[in-house]
Amino acid sequence: MTEPFMKKVKGDGVDINLAVWEGTGNPILCVHGITANCRCWDVLAEALTPEYRVLAMDLRGRGQSDKPSAGYSLDYHLRDINCLLDDLQLEQAIIMGHSLGAFLGVAFAAQHPQRTDRLILLDGGGDLSTEQMNKVFEGIKPALDRLGQIFPSAEAYLNKMKAAPYIHPWSPAIETYYRYEIEEVDGGVRTNIDPAHIQEEADNIRKVDCASFYPQLRCKVLILRAPKGLFSLEDLLLPEDVIHKMTDEIPDVRRFDVEGTNHYGIVMQPHESRDKAIRDFLKER
Repeated sequence: MTEPFMKKVKGDGVDINLAVWEGTGNPILCVHGITANCRCWDVLAEALTPEYRVLAMDLRGRGQSDKPSAGYSLDYHLRDINCLLDDLQLEQAIIMGHSLGAFLGVAFAAQHPQRTDRLILLDGGGDLSTEQMNKVFEGIKPALDRLGQIFPSAEAYLNKMKAAPYIHPWSPAIETYYRYEIEEVDGGVRTNIDPAHIQEEADNIRKVDCASFYPQLRCKVLILRAPKGLFSLEDLLLPEDVIHKMTDEIPDVRRFDVEGTNHYGIVMQPHESRDKAIRDFLKER
């Protein structure tokens, strides 16, 4: 697995950490999910480089990016992305988002069409009902519960994650992802994400009508769907009615179901047909 190099770039009044996998083609800016970090993209970056240059950001409050006491909402993230592209002197990028990152990708592409080359949505960006949103947050509860807990050692933390049913099969890439978020504190280690920031984020997500952005999208869009949900068919992020609304209302869109994957595996596990679908989409005229 190719190790990225890390660099700090300017967000909107914060420093944003960026993992960079060099390549010769158009830049792909990757935006992770609500409690994730830039290393969730390691497997996909390996598949897409050196044909493309892959840039994966730590959202504010995650990974090695700055962690202000407040500012965890759509508008802040979109300003961070815009400032990041300015700092990198990139007029345009392919935006690829997973989960919350897909939601941010939809909004960014709608509000900044001139900066968005193409948009790839991995199991996110859907207009969920309140009932379905509640099921999703129940489904991600194990991921949320790890935040703020103190573990006696890094190995104890990793063993806890290995026992989680949703992340298997375990791999060196997944271990790298979890090690990246560990910080030492009195009494042991914990994740470097403040649960209060994630609560602010979750509250703000519920206030935004994602579907309002669909008709504004001017770029080509690829939706990749995980058929297995988070834990079950009950907590899908893209149920059929939701993805049908997306394909009906987004002007230039195609979907691809990544067979056999759940919400985490769709981005963190190797999958040849997913990689081919992305490469084919990026080569479309």
